[in-house]
Amino acid sequence: MYEKLGELTQGYTEITSMDGKHPDMLQDIGIYLLQSGESETVSEVRKESAILLLEGEVRLEWNGTIQDVKRANVFEEDPWCLHVPKGVEVKITALDDSEVLVQKTHNDKEFKPKLYTPEDCTSTVAGEGVWDGTAERVIRTIFDYNNAPYSNLVIGEVISYPGRWSSYPPHHHQQPEVYYYRFDKPQGFGCAMVGSEAYRVEHNSFLTIPGNLDHPQATAPGYAMYFCWMIRHLADNPWTERIMEEEHKWLLEPNAKIWPEK
Repeated sequence: MYEKLGELTQGYTEITSMDGKHPDMLQDIGIYLLQSGESETVSEVRKESAILLLEGEVRLEWNGTIQDVKRANVFEEDPWCLHVPKGVEVKITALDDSEVLVQKTHNDKEFKPKLYTPEDCTSTVAGEGVWDGTAERVIRTIFDYNNAPYSNLVIGEVISYPGRWSSYPPHHHQQPEVYYYRFDKPQGFGCAMVGSEAYRVEHNSFLTIPGNLDHPQATAPGYAMYFCWMIRHLADNPWTERIMEEEHKWLLEPNAKIWPEK
């Protein structure tokens, strides 16, 4: 369920594969590490693709459209993400040393390509003003069933503040999910729980989360944790909500009292 990638190498680093590594996630996910001037082409006959810039500057070319996008880092800037249906070829050219995450899955539906800009990203501060701020974090939703119901994918990002929790209160859903992690400092770390299992999370690692298991996360003090969260809708069962664990629902009550009560 948990795996460290280590230092990324030039070219493509695979995270999951529908036909190989972690096929139960029902997604092809990986990261391109491109040096300035290098190009890669994403072209799928049966799969839709989401192309997320993690860091650097790239030129995206698709269907006669050319767009240059730039992002200093995932902690300080909201995302650029190009979403295309099957049959659309995307050329990615690095204008500077860059890192690009690509998420794919089968989808027979036709839809128009869309470049999600930082302004399109829905960004909220969750956990603000409750539980003494211990689960305050930033949740960025790039696209989900609400704004892209034709897609079989969901993609977003979380910035978990130092010493705080995220994916909290504990929740689950039937659809499989993948978390890809980064820290603002390479020695940063945190903890990820999936059901009854717990893992030490480090820089450039990922977690595969089967359906129906809760998955709360914690970040070590002194370090900020980023994770890209990627969900695959199931047939006739899209992901639309987080199902809170019954024993922890009391935390959602207005003015829930936690120890020590004052």
